[in-house]
Amino acid sequence: MTDSTIFFCGIGGSGMLPLASIVRASGAKVAGSDRSLDAGRVASKFAYLRSLGISLFPQDGSGLQPGMTLVTSAAVEETVPDVVRARELGLQHLTRPQFLAKLLNDAQRSVAVGGTSGKSTVTGMIGWILHHAHRQPTVMNGAVMKNFVTPSAPFASALVGDPELFVSEVDESDGSIALYKPEIAVLTNISLDHKEMTELRSLFAAFLLRARKAVVNLDDPETRAIADVVPTDNCVGYGFDSPGARFMGKNLELAADGSSFTVISGDESQEVRLSVPGRHNASNALAAIAATRQLGVSLEDAAAGLERFEGLKRRFEIVGTAAGVTVIDDFAHNPDKIDATLATLRQGDGRLLIMFQPHGYGPLAKMGEELAASFAKGMASGDRLYLPDPVYQGGTVDRTRGSDWLAEQVRAAGGDAEHIPERAAIGEALLEEAREGDRIVIMGARDDSLSEFAAELVERLAARN
Repeated sequence: MTDSTIFFCGIGGSGMLPLASIVRASGAKVAGSDRSLDAGRVASKFAYLRSLGISLFPQDGSGLQPGMTLVTSAAVEETVPDVVRARELGLQHLTRPQFLAKLLNDAQRSVAVGGTSGKSTVTGMIGWILHHAHRQPTVMNGAVMKNFVTPSAPFASALVGDPELFVSEVDESDGSIALYKPEIAVLTNISLDHKEMTELRSLFAAFLLRARKAVVNLDDPETRAIADVVPTDNCVGYGFDSPGARFMGKNLELAADGSSFTVISGDESQEVRLSVPGRHNASNALAAIAATRQLGVSLEDAAAGLERFEGLKRRFEIVGTAAGVTVIDDFAHNPDKIDATLATLRQGDGRLLIMFQPHGYGPLAKMGEELAASFAKGMASGDRLYLPDPVYQGGTVDRTRGSDWLAEQVRAAGGDAEHIPERAAIGEALLEEAREGDRIVIMGARDDSLSEFAAELVERLAARN
C-alpha cells in the first residue's frame, strides 16, 4: 500500500470503518478521528478499531502529521479542523470513494454492486458465496456481515482476503459511482432516494457500460430500461418475472423465516433455500448467483453458500423476543426499502409498532410524500407508527418538513402515525403499548445508536417478567 500513514476522518462511519480495516490489514499504518468518538458514543466500535492497531485522535487536527494522506467521508465538511490542518500541511486529500475506487479498479477481478436498495445484502451474499467456495475475496460492505462476525471482529463489515479479488458495494448518492471501473457491475434496482431519476438513470447506465459484464435486475422497470443500452453479449439479466433472463427464478415460495426457489440458467437448474425472508432477498440471491457465476462459481456451490447466509446487521434483524414481544432492527429509510420491509413483515403474524427515524431533513424534502404513502399502504389496521425528529448533524438545512409534517401526511393517507420529538419518549410509548404477540420495528439509517435503542427495548421488556 504505502509506508505513510492513512488518516481517516470520520473513521467510524459505515463506509469508512471497513475501508480502514482493509487498509490496515494490508500492512499500512492507519489513524483516524470521528465526532462520535469525541461525543463518547458507540465506544465498542472504537475499541474494535484500536484492537486492529489503529490510532485514534480527537477531531481537532491534532492527529495530522506531515507525510500523511487524509481520507474523508461524505459527512465531513471542509471546515472540520482535520481538513483545515491537512490543507495547512499540504497533505494529499482523497474522498472515501476516490480511495476505494483505486483499490477496486486496480484488482485483477472485481465486482461492484450498485442500486437504490439491496446492494449491501447482495455484496454480503457474493462475498459469502466466494468465501464458501474457498476463493478468499476481499469484501468491502456498508453493513456488518453476520457470517463473518467473531468475538474479535464484532464489526465485520469488511473481509480481508486476496486484494486481486475485490467485491464492494458502490454508492450513487454523491455521484461517486462514476469513479468505479469493475469487471462485473451489478445493478439491483433504481428508485427515488438521493438524486432525481434523470440523473440516476445516467449514472447507472454509465456504470454498467464501464464493466465487462453487467448483471441487471430485469424485474425492475427502470433497470430493465437501462439494460437496453448494454451490448447483448455483456448483459446478464436475472429475474422472476422476466422472460429472456439468463438467470431465471421459478417456483418462489415465501415464508416468515426464509424462502425457496429454483434458479434456471441455460440447461442448468438448482434449488435455492434462504434463511433470510422476503421476496426482495430472493431477488438479491439471484443477483449474487448471476454475479458469482461470471467468476466461475457453479450454481450448486452458490446455492450451498446461500443456504448458510445469515444476513446483515440491521437488515430485518431480530434483536430479541421478551414478554411475547419481538423487536426487529431495520435499516429501511427510503420508500423502496420501507415497502420491502413492510411486505416481509406482513408474511408473519402480529401487530406492528414502528418507530421510524428520518435520516435527515433533506430526505423529507425530496421524498416525503412517497415515504408517507409507503407507510400508509404497508401498515395494517391496528399498526402504529411513531416518528421522532429527524437526524440532524449540524449545518444549514431547510426544516420546513419535519417529522410532524410526515405524521400528518401518513394520517391523511389513512395510517396511524404520531410525532413524538424525543426518542426516549417513544421508547416509553412503545413499552406502554406493546402486548404479547406484537412486533416492535425500529427503522432508520445514519445512526448507530438505533441498534442500542432496540437492544435496550428487549432488556426492558424482559424486566417485565
